[in-house]
Amino acid sequence: MLKLIGLSKEYKNSGTLAVNNLNLEVKEGEIFGFLGPNGAGKSTTIKMIVSILTPTSGGIEVNGLDLTKNRDQVKKLIGYVSDDHAVPEKLTGREYLNFMGIMYDVPVEQIKESAEKYLELFELTKDADKQIATYSHGMKQKIVTIGAILHKPKLWILDEPLTGLDPKSAYQLKQLMHQHVREGNTVFFSSHVIDVVEKLCDRIAIISKGKLVAVDTLDRLRKNANESLEEVFLNLTTLS
Repeated sequence: MLKLIGLSKEYKNSGTLAVNNLNLEVKEGEIFGFLGPNGAGKSTTIKMIVSILTPTSGGIEVNGLDLTKNRDQVKKLIGYVSDDHAVPEKLTGREYLNFMGIMYDVPVEQIKESAEKYLELFELTKDADKQIATYSHGMKQKIVTIGAILHKPKLWILDEPLTGLDPKSAYQLKQLMHQHVREGNTVFFSSHVIDVVEKLCDRIAIISKGKLVAVDTLDRLRKNANESLEEVFLNLTTLS
C-alpha cells in the first residue's frame, strides 16, 4: 500500500538530512506504527508522503502509483490527520465536512450520510453548525479526523491523532482504525503514546536521527517475551 524508496530530505542550509535514505514497505490491511524521538524525522516523512514537502531524493509509491507521476490520483487515495489539526476556523463543522467531501469528489448524498454518522459517533452533532473557531482542541481534532475519512481513503495517515481526545473519543477512533483495515485499507499511525501503539499496531517502524533503525512485529523486536515496546524503543533509539 505504501512504499518508500531511498527517501531523503535535507532542509535548506541545514547541512544534515532530516530523513536519510528511508526504505519501508507498509502492507494492505495493517495498522502500521511509526515511532521515533522528537526530531527523528517522523513528521517530515509523513509530510513528504502527503505532498506537503518535496523529497530531496528517493521515491514514494501509494497503492502501486508513483507519487511524482500521479500526484492528484495518489492524493485521493490518502486521508491525512496532521499533528496540528490545521482547519479553516471561519467554517462551521458541517461546512468543513462538505468542503472536504467535494474536494475528494464524494457524492453529495454520501457526504451527508457519512458526515452525520461520524458527527454522532464523536458527539459533535449539536456543534456541527457552529464555527470551528469556537471549538476546543479536542473538537477540532475530531472534525479533522472525520474530514480525513469521509472519502474512504485506501491509506489513512494519522500523525499524533489521539492528542486532546477524551477517553471515549480516543476509543471510537481506535475502533475506526480497526474497522478501516478490516475493509482492506491501511492505517499509518504516528504517536508518542507508546502503550497505544503497542496494543494497536500489527507492525512497527522506529526511526532515529532520520534513519530507520527497526521494522517488524513487536514480538520479533523483543529481546525477551516480557520486554515492552517502551523498552524496545528506548534501547534502539539510545543505541542509534
